Amino acid sequence: MDDLTARHNEKMRKIKAARDKLMATKTEQKGLIIVHTGAGKGKSSSGFGMIMRCIGHGIPCAVVQFIKGTWITGEKELLRTRFAEECTFVVSGEGFTWETQDRDRDVAAAQAGWARAKELILDPEIRFVLLDEINIALRYDYLDIDEVVDFLLTRKPQMTHVVLTGRNAKPELIEAADLVTEMTLVKHPFKDGVVAQKGVEF
Repeated sequence: MDDLTARHNEKMRKIKAARDKLMATKTEQKGLIIVHTGAGKGKSSSGFGMIMRCIGHGIPCAVVQFIKGTWITGEKELLRTRFAEECTFVVSGEGFTWETQDRDRDVAAAQAGWARAKELILDPEIRFVLLDEINIALRYDYLDIDEVVDFLLTRKPQMTHVVLTGRNAKPELIEAADLVTEMTLVKHPFKDGVVAQKGVEF
């Protein structure tokens, strides 16, 4: 064994020992409140990736899609046509707010989506719920942030995970969450005139 390999092996042995010691202290299990926010791409994509993990593990799950409900997205097509038994998929929005041009309809759609979301979160058979783009509905005050946070903190079953996506997550939600990830925009082809690409954006 040469010196470089020996040094590497010793370093990895120390890292493993430290990691094993750390992991021995992590014993609690709980259903998480997870927020994906920020101006960068990947918030919904990450949430749907977690939905696929749940399906792979046999964990019953659900999606409530706010705001962009009229879009024909790959995720919606896949889940509704191939995994309808494993994942309940609810469309609540009628399109982006600048498309609908009708605040009352947007509010009604968001309220209906939140009502269904609460039912799914409380369903003892479902253990993971994705609330896609709910942060947009919260940002425009279509939903009451205090009511949403209170429900998640006081009524969500202990072992149910809830993921909330969308830009501009409100501070109250960030404070209540167990895990928050902010996607940072570094570069996007839209600024160079490239339209949304099927399979990448939707």
